[in-house]
This record gives sequence, structure tokens and C-alpha cells, in this order.
Amino acid sequence: MTEIPEHLRKRAEAAKAKAQAAAGGTTPDDDSPAPDAPVGTVPSGDDKIPSHLLDRGTAAADLPAPTAGTPVPVAGGLAPPAGSSGPDGHNQRLLTVVKSGSIQDTRATPVDKIHVWPHLLLAEFLAALAITLFTLLFAIFVNAPLLELADFNKTPNPSKAPWYFLGLQELLTMFHPMVAGVTIPGIGLFLLILAPYIDKNPSRRPEDRKFAISLMTIHLMFWSVLVMIGSFFRGPGFNFVFPWNAGLFFEL
Repeated sequence: MTEIPEHLRKRAEAAKAKAQAAAGGTTPDDDSPAPDAPVGTVPSGDDKIPSHLLDRGTAAADLPAPTAGTPVPVAGGLAPPAGSSGPDGHNQRLLTVVKSGSIQDTRATPVDKIHVWPHLLLAEFLAALAITLFTLLFAIFVNAPLLELADFNKTPNPSKAPWYFLGLQELLTMFHPMVAGVTIPGIGLFLLILAPYIDKNPSRRPEDRKFAISLMTIHLMFWSVLVMIGSFFRGPGFNFVFPWNAGLFFEL
């Protein structure tokens, strides 16, 4: 059974009342439809409803209300029993109103994200070119002489590692090699790996990232202090000396 929507009925009644008022010489209110206008009457103008729809609606209104489990005669055969599916036993609808929220995904808050390419990779590529150019020019104009051949009869004193390994060499003078070379550096690297999983705040403001910034600051200060002690405060025999008293024992 097909049902004509209520808004179409009201439009037909309002159009019929307007036509009757125009024929009688009066002007009715547009917002008040005529309650006694026949449903099956075809209105004139732009709001005309096809006559076959009005006929079907009138015929459906005259039929007795179906009971659950009783087939309803319609054009072309029998409809499913009332109450079998759909609200009030109806299985068809002429029009359906769908709210915009159910088919549109509207995001009120903007997402603060940028694409890796080209924004990040382009900046990194330009930085890499600048560093490469600086290194090339520095190597052309500044000499880096090698030391003399090693002589096992003349061992340099003190014998220091390159500056970037002096922090590790300083640790070796204080702890067992297993602790200084594996345990302490391993703990430091493990904490740095866990930092982004512990501090998940996406903010870039220092006051909002206190844990991550504090951890990285402690790591840098710890290693920098060890490097400076090994570079400037270690003399012959790798003993602790003051550079302003015993001199400076440091070479690049």
C-alpha cells in the first residue's frame, strides 16, 4: 500500500483553497490550508500533484485498516502482510528526508598536520646541501695534517681518544668497563627511546613538554661535562689537572 506524504496533502489542500478563494473574489491566508478541501482534487499552478498519486492516496484512505498478518491488495498483486516489516506495516515510502549530519563528515576543529613531502623533506634536503657545501669549503681552505707515524718506543702521554669519545673514556676511569661502556650508555639510550611514548603531549611549547625537554637536557649536560673534563682537565697519565696550572693537554 502506498501512502502520500502529509506535506503533499497539505500543499494540495492549500492550492485548492487558494483556487476557490480566487474564484470567489477573496484572498485567503497562504499559511492556512482549507481543511475541507478534497484530497483527490488536482490543484493548479506549480504545485500540481499527478492525479494518479492522488487517486492512489484516496483509494488507500478508503480501505479498511489492515490487521497484522493480512495481505493488502495493491496494483499488481498482494503486498506483504501488515506488520511484517517497516513501521505501521508499510513497506514503501514516496519520499525520504535524510539529515545532512548523517551523510556529511564535518570537522569543526582543524587538524594541525603537514605533509612530509614537500614541506619537511625539502627543508632537510636544503640543509644537507648547505652543510655539504660548508664542509667542502672548509676542507679546501683549512689543512688537517696527520700526526707522525706511531712509534711504540714513544707513546704519547696522555693518550686521549677523539673528543667525541672522551666522555666514554672519562667513564672508563670511574667504573668497570662493562658498566661504563654498556650499562650506562644503554640506559641513557633506552630512556631517550621511551621519551616520546611517556610524554605524548603534541604541543611544541617548552612549558608543555617538561618531561621530554628535561630528559634531553640532562642527557646533553651529562655527556658535555664528561667531554670537557676529559678534554681540558686530564693531563699525563690521564690524571686530573687544572689547565691554568699544568697547561692544556688537548688536540683535535
